Amino acid sequence: MEPKVINQTLSKAAHSGRWKYGQHSCFCQKQGSGNNWAYGYSVHGPRHEESIMNLIQKEVEKCDSLNGFFIIMSMAGGTGSGLGAFVTQNLQDQYSNSLKMNQIIWPYGTGEVIVQNYNSILTLSHLYRSSDALLIHENDAVHKICAKLMNIKQISFRDINQVLAHQLGSVFQPTYSGEGSFHYRRNPLGDLMENLVPHPEFKMLGVRNIPQMSENSLAYSTFTWAGLLKHLRQMLISNAKMEEGIDWQVRPPLSGLPTLGKMSLNKEFHFNTSIANLVILRGKDVHSAELGAFKDPALYTSWLEPVHAFSVWKTQRAFSKYEKSAALVSNSQFLVKPLDMIVGKAWNMFASKAYIHQYTKFGIEEEDFLDSFTLLEQVIASYCNLGF
Repeated sequence: MEPKVINQTLSKAAHSGRWKYGQHSCFCQKQGSGNNWAYGYSVHGPRHEESIMNLIQKEVEKCDSLNGFFIIMSMAGGTGSGLGAFVTQNLQDQYSNSLKMNQIIWPYGTGEVIVQNYNSILTLSHLYRSSDALLIHENDAVHKICAKLMNIKQISFRDINQVLAHQLGSVFQPTYSGEGSFHYRRNPLGDLMENLVPHPEFKMLGVRNIPQMSENSLAYSTFTWAGLLKHLRQMLISNAKMEEGIDWQVRPPLSGLPTLGKMSLNKEFHFNTSIANLVILRGKDVHSAELGAFKDPALYTSWLEPVHAFSVWKTQRAFSKYEKSAALVSNSQFLVKPLDMIVGKAWNMFASKAYIHQYTKFGIEEEDFLDSFTLLEQVIASYCNLGF
């Protein structure tokens, strides 16, 4: 289970001089999961459950007040997905009163692993039962940000991780607890979920950032809050993952009319309906930023008033290299198409019984696959129906 990666991570952190992991705060084994979700979940999970949960308990005992767990994992392979789902389930059993948020790396659409769609549907269906929220990062979107916004020619894992770290930092770095307050919020994980997950059927969250650019471009750029927020809102409603290539033709629907984006999945999704949005502003003159456009009822599902569906966090402290920056965490229809594609591809393989024997020999039966398909089809239908 990734000894090379873990040792590399420990070594890099120690040499950075800024952060060091505890000597006994890691767990790895030489044997991986062979890109098989069933092996990670049914073999590694039970075999190493005691060691892993003991490590977690030691960290929990160091907390004065435990707010929750933030679990970082991928979906395409076997260890991150299978063992990640197993550990999340255990956390739910042992710490049922603590919040669980899973940050998930969504696989490339072109495919890294031949069975990645099986691994993905099994991961998502299990997390939907045991996690409070799923924060999704799509590899394809992050790759495009590296290529088009950061102007990186040879994209490495480090470049991708840099973008992911920036997005997470833009959300979880401290912000003030309220308008006019100079006290930082103490439980950002809890506040995030309270603002964005009003119903257990809808727990998929995405992050968008503006601006994102290379050092060279930044030297010739200036930003206003009005300009940044205009672009961020259009990114939201047109479901653009970055500011380059925004479709400015997409408009919120007129009151009472269904939108093109609220029709069947066979048609192109145009307007991206939201359940809830959180905008996080960092930088100079942050209190002068006007956010009225995000409170438009047309942006949201009819069963939630904008006063409950929209939140804002602010701090005058700049983030990273940007004098002004904004992040948007959104619970919306943004993932309907990618999720439908993964479920569809997995179903086509399942219908012809491809690779099923690799899973059944480790205890995952055809019934488990069918349960996963049923649950995720329901999730897709619920998100599709947001506008009705």
